[in-house]
Amino acid sequence: MDSHGQSFASKERLLGQRRLAIALLVTAGILVAEVVGGFLANSLALLSDAGHVLTDLVALVFSYLAARFATRPATHRRTFGFYRLEILSALANGVTLVVVSLVIFYEAYHRLQAPVPVKGLEVFVIATIGLLGNLLAAWLLGDAGGGLNIRGAMLHVLGDAVSSVGVIIGGLVIIFTGWYLIDPLLSVGIGLLIIFGALRLITESVDILLEATPKSLDLPEMVEDVLGVEGVRDLHDVHVWSITSGLYAMSGHILIDDMMITGSSQILAKVRELLERKYHIEHTTFQIECEHCGAAETLCDMIGCK
Repeated sequence: MDSHGQSFASKERLLGQRRLAIALLVTAGILVAEVVGGFLANSLALLSDAGHVLTDLVALVFSYLAARFATRPATHRRTFGFYRLEILSALANGVTLVVVSLVIFYEAYHRLQAPVPVKGLEVFVIATIGLLGNLLAAWLLGDAGGGLNIRGAMLHVLGDAVSSVGVIIGGLVIIFTGWYLIDPLLSVGIGLLIIFGALRLITESVDILLEATPKSLDLPEMVEDVLGVEGVRDLHDVHVWSITSGLYAMSGHILIDDMMITGSSQILAKVRELLERKYHIEHTTFQIECEHCGAAETLCDMIGCK
């Protein structure tokens, strides 16, 4: 990546950090409002949702810290820098979302057995404020970049938004009918939505940690495209993985004709240009081979075959 591209990426990450920080403050405000409102309205539903918000607030703090660490430069021990902290944070977010969902199911079961009276009007007002705050935080995170870490934080915020909608509906039903069972029933639906998104987040995070081929990349098609580059006779021992969300790396062995290093360098330049332009693979490492020297000799990688 050239200096202009690196500068643009750095600005994007800095903007993402700022938006994440604002979303964190908004979520903290929602937490305070729901705790105060829950006690004033004697609403277990609002207090439970406040507990959900507290979990999300902690997740946002970890997401923000991970985003800050990810911008630190590479070191001799960590040559790819701290990008993987974003993935670890996303994995932690996914796991906590699953735990939150299980807690929701547990609380919903007990409320179905013994419904808790709720002051509908107060719940409706506080939940509406919470929903507006969640939508603002989701909008901020939506423009903060598409990394897994940000997506994990956004899933938490959207989970809160859906939960707020459920509490609003529950408040209205309670106001007009006094039917308290609506609260645990909606909680089950909210928990199912949260756990579905969490499992997807966990799966993607684990795939990156296991250095699986990115799902968005068709490996056979990519190999065929590289073989179509003039001078490339074969491509094998191919490995493609994600350093972090949206940042791909690749290594492989390229078989070319017997030629000097100047010719092989031109072939490599074409291959790298293709991979970056079409597949957004920015980090590539190739070992050059030719039939004359054999695949076992690695001198071809540095000086070409003679």
